[in-house]
Amino acid sequence: MKQSLQLKLGTQLTMTPQLQQAIRLLQLSTLDLQQEVQSALDSNPLLEVDGEEQPEPPRDRDTQAAQPQEQHTANGSEQPGDGDWSGDIPNDLPVDTRWDDIYGSGGSYSGGEADEYTLDQHNSNPDSLRDHLRWQLNLSPLSPQDRLIAENLIDGIAPSGLLESCPLHLAPALEVDEEEILAVLKVIQQFEPAGCGARDLRECLLLQLQQLPPGTPWLEQAQVIVQHHLDLLGKRDFRQLSRRTRLNEAQLGEAIRLIRTLNPHPGDAFGGEEPQYVVPDIIVSRRQQRWLVELNPETTPKLRINGDYASLIKRADNSSDNNFLRDNLQEARWFLKSLQSRNETLLKVASCIVEKQQGFFELGPEAMRPMVLADIAETIGMHESTISRVTTQKYMLTPRGVFELKYFFSSHVSTDSGEDASSTAIRALIRKLVDGEEPRKPLSDNKITRELDNQGIKVARRTVAKYRESMGIPSSSERKRLV
Repeated sequence: MKQSLQLKLGTQLTMTPQLQQAIRLLQLSTLDLQQEVQSALDSNPLLEVDGEEQPEPPRDRDTQAAQPQEQHTANGSEQPGDGDWSGDIPNDLPVDTRWDDIYGSGGSYSGGEADEYTLDQHNSNPDSLRDHLRWQLNLSPLSPQDRLIAENLIDGIAPSGLLESCPLHLAPALEVDEEEILAVLKVIQQFEPAGCGARDLRECLLLQLQQLPPGTPWLEQAQVIVQHHLDLLGKRDFRQLSRRTRLNEAQLGEAIRLIRTLNPHPGDAFGGEEPQYVVPDIIVSRRQQRWLVELNPETTPKLRINGDYASLIKRADNSSDNNFLRDNLQEARWFLKSLQSRNETLLKVASCIVEKQQGFFELGPEAMRPMVLADIAETIGMHESTISRVTTQKYMLTPRGVFELKYFFSSHVSTDSGEDASSTAIRALIRKLVDGEEPRKPLSDNKITRELDNQGIKVARRTVAKYRESMGIPSSSERKRLV
């Protein structure tokens, strides 16, 4: 085998570290970007926050020594300083009172740690349902044996409030009978929230009805329906339910209205997850008959290069300190350029979306136009993968609410007019038809399909059913109501 040298010409795409950094910053969400910026500030001394106040230079000893001296006004009278306490000091203090309890080190009133316990700290660790039940258990006059039974019962209560497992198997070990365990369960069922500790949905609703005032209208009728005809109520068989209860339509509607005020999951109010708030990246507003698109100044990082450190860099110096500053200066410039590229691309994509979806901003979701990533990529001259990175986990604040940028992209459905309709617009039309339907005669999927057909939108019944289920809208039989 003969060895030889050959010369070939070819093109190869190489991603430089700068390009990789720009792509990584482009796909980060607002929260991840803030963490990335903070990490860059911590690791690179040449990066600093733009507008950050510089620390004051240290004062000389003569100035520091003169600082705590008394200040005088123009007429020579003493004026207390900012940190001095200006109140009246009582002549005698109570015997059981300490000086530090009333006056802090700076002379002002010190309220202690209890005053620093803010509402946010109180809501940061919400009590679970079991903690709330145990707190009520500690206030109940029970014997040690009954208290042990109650603790086991509370451990068997699910977060929804229903009792998942009743510890009847503990009866032989505790040398008690099952009736005593059930008696302790009755005590727990009187705790708040009402309906907690029930063994099924029927018992949960009955417990809540029992805690209503005796004079509540339609209370007896509601108890009868829940006790004996809950299955018919679940099937919404109002005709059979009216015949069984011997109530006319108006009376049955009043009883059902009372039942609807009950909570089938009484424990959901405890230990829930904290709400996740979305910070928009883009703000769209209406000004002078035009739609203005701008970046959110609260989420846009404002960084700059530290001029003091940059001025220390010398060209001909190859020392380790100078090389360290030079490398960090180059990295800081790349980072700032990547941030600028991210902001420009995000603003360009958002402006193009607003331009193509002006019908949505003017009329609402019903006027949404079909649009895919390729449409934006072709308009602004970028690749679809770049548009996908920009629109992922990026949010836009509009007069109609906050939406993810991907919300404005949807597939299309053909219409009689020859134009395509957006699937988002079709979902909005289905929601509008359902909201305006007669509660006693809800629209079926076939009727919704015919209504859309009358508006020139050709969709199959299974497509309507798929869109309806994706929006969490129940079927027509489940939406039927008397009230």
